[in-house]
Amino acid sequence: MEFTFLGTGAGVPSTKRNVSSTALRLDSGEVWLFDCGEATQHQILTSTITLSKVTAIFITHLHGDHIFGLPGILGSRSFQGGETELKIYGPKGLARFINTAIEISGTHLRYPLRMIEVEDGFQVQESDMDIKVALLEHGIDSFGYRIEEADKIGSLNVEKLKSLGVQPGPVYQKFKKGESITLESGNKVHASEVIGPPIKGRHIVYCGDTRFLEKTISFATNADLLIHEATFSSEKSSLAFEYYHSTTKEAAQIAKTANVKKLLLNHISSRYQEVDMEELLCEAKAVFENTEIVKDHMTVHLPLTKPSSS
Repeated sequence: MEFTFLGTGAGVPSTKRNVSSTALRLDSGEVWLFDCGEATQHQILTSTITLSKVTAIFITHLHGDHIFGLPGILGSRSFQGGETELKIYGPKGLARFINTAIEISGTHLRYPLRMIEVEDGFQVQESDMDIKVALLEHGIDSFGYRIEEADKIGSLNVEKLKSLGVQPGPVYQKFKKGESITLESGNKVHASEVIGPPIKGRHIVYCGDTRFLEKTISFATNADLLIHEATFSSEKSSLAFEYYHSTTKEAAQIAKTANVKKLLLNHISSRYQEVDMEELLCEAKAVFENTEIVKDHMTVHLPLTKPSSS
């Protein structure tokens, strides 16, 4: 599982940061997009993402820097031969925006498009992921998405199987399914004897634009990864509140209190140049050490956490 950041800026694009979009590549090869600002498809052209692999798009809110890239993405996915269903989740009004853009532009889609408008507390399952939605605070409805991967079956103890006389082959899959096997000797081997403890699924929280919010803490509790906006530096906290955004320090405080493992700061205002990034990062790391500021075309891998051996 890995994230590729296609746009990490706030409001308007700059020469270093495009507006909001993030791609999540699942272990299955499917790709999910989170937000789709203007020029997202251009960013995809210089990445390893393939539009035909995009099966779901999650929109946090309906400000232009998060949705103006959608019509182009939808059309290009069709032009490039995409035929599988595409689902788009987002706030009320999203379907009207998409339908209007498609109708007026005369865009023909070769694939089925399903649009699901979400609200606070909405839940759905996609593949082996439970997706939960929370309303944040941004002037217009803006949502956070929590993705909870199902736990995976533990690893086979191959050495123990061999010691019992069970050689590699299709029989190993039976153990993976929890079945018991009777050997030629008459001895029975139970799956529980040769399979390690379950591997915990990964939990990720992706927040749309929002003020600092206590609610986000409970929503992000114990997540492996929190992706949170940090539009302003801590000295601009009054401005952040006025414009319904968060500061670096506020995002770090959420990560610390929520006991997340890693924090990625996103949605950086264009007022800050590359020379300012170290200071912004220091502000956050003073509160929560395991923090990074993402940049366009950065890829972050999120491996499974293997259970510790007893």
